[in-house]
Amino acid sequence: MATKNNAKIIFHIDMNAFFCSVACILNPALRGKVFAIGRENSYRGVISSASYEARALGIHSAMSQREAYELVPNLLIVSVDYSNYVHYHHLFLAILKEYSSLIEVASIDEAYLDVTERSLTRHPLVLAKEIQARILKEVGLPCSIGIAPTLFLAKMASDMKKPLGVTVVRKRDVEHMLYPLSVSEIYGIGKKTYPILIKNGIQTIGDFMKEEHKNKIIRLVGENTYTYVVTHVLGLSSNVVDPNRHSESESISTSRTYDRIIESETEVLYELRKMTRELVEKLKANHYFTKTIGFTMRTIEFKTFSRSRSMDYTDDFQTIFDVIVDLVDEHYHGEALRLLGVDLSNLKEESQLPKVYNLFTLYDEDEKKEAIDSLIKEYQEKYGSKALFQNKNKNLHKY
Repeated sequence: MATKNNAKIIFHIDMNAFFCSVACILNPALRGKVFAIGRENSYRGVISSASYEARALGIHSAMSQREAYELVPNLLIVSVDYSNYVHYHHLFLAILKEYSSLIEVASIDEAYLDVTERSLTRHPLVLAKEIQARILKEVGLPCSIGIAPTLFLAKMASDMKKPLGVTVVRKRDVEHMLYPLSVSEIYGIGKKTYPILIKNGIQTIGDFMKEEHKNKIIRLVGENTYTYVVTHVLGLSSNVVDPNRHSESESISTSRTYDRIIESETEVLYELRKMTRELVEKLKANHYFTKTIGFTMRTIEFKTFSRSRSMDYTDDFQTIFDVIVDLVDEHYHGEALRLLGVDLSNLKEESQLPKVYNLFTLYDEDEKKEAIDSLIKEYQEKYGSKALFQNKNKNLHKY
């Protein structure tokens, strides 16, 4: 695994049943019990996480609590203050920081770590097992670690052995390790996408990667999804762990947490449109323009995804919302969501924008007319009142 071919060595550290693990630390009596995280003493709400014992009985995240009780009548549902999750999140991050400064937080219970340099002196498997053991002993949290040359493959690797697994996936391992997996295991494929593939005979990742299926898959799920999967599975996607990928810049944002599940694109866009309108009103009230437009979604498992796109500075609602629509179309795949948000960043005041000396960008319609009239007046004062009109019967376009 080392650095002979200059491949990056990236860890994906994924806490196992993080929310339930934190609950067990706070209340050790829960260990080994059939329980889930949700709204206590209620049939309303949804399950956000389940213990491995509960999962063995069919309880899973995104399941309504009513359905969970029907399946397991004696199911124990507990709630934990979110601040506790944040506390343990920082504890396991503190250990990761001892191994590399290149840490990219993916969500509250997972992070990427670039250990390429550290692996020059210590074998990456030794590092991974040491990190795993320390997080378990010092913080009390079990985790799985995936080791690979790209972020995507590291994520896929960490999902392969749970709990407390360490899995290596190199590019040369992809065919024998990933191809036999179900297409439902592809990270980034939505819950509405993989059933379509399976229904039409694309059962495994290997099926997806066959050239003979390319046109069929594109017809089923679109070229963007096809390209995304092929590029990532072949190990041709990003190998850059960016600590600043989700850092805050000067921005305005808004978000909402919902009691109900949001799981349709129509409803997602309806909510994001309201938020975009609200932020654009703030932009205009403060004479700001934005260059980078983004949206955030958080699943009921507390996985948070943020996507953004940069363009020319604007304060136009429709222009901004069109970008949001494109981002949702590209990145939302029908996940059950509990939070949505919109972020406008890289802001500049109107006075800070570069001046474009063009009448049609500097003035609105009324001011354009006044400016043109002023230019005509100045010209005629200099060259005569008939200067612009004396050849009206001739071809004026020759000049």
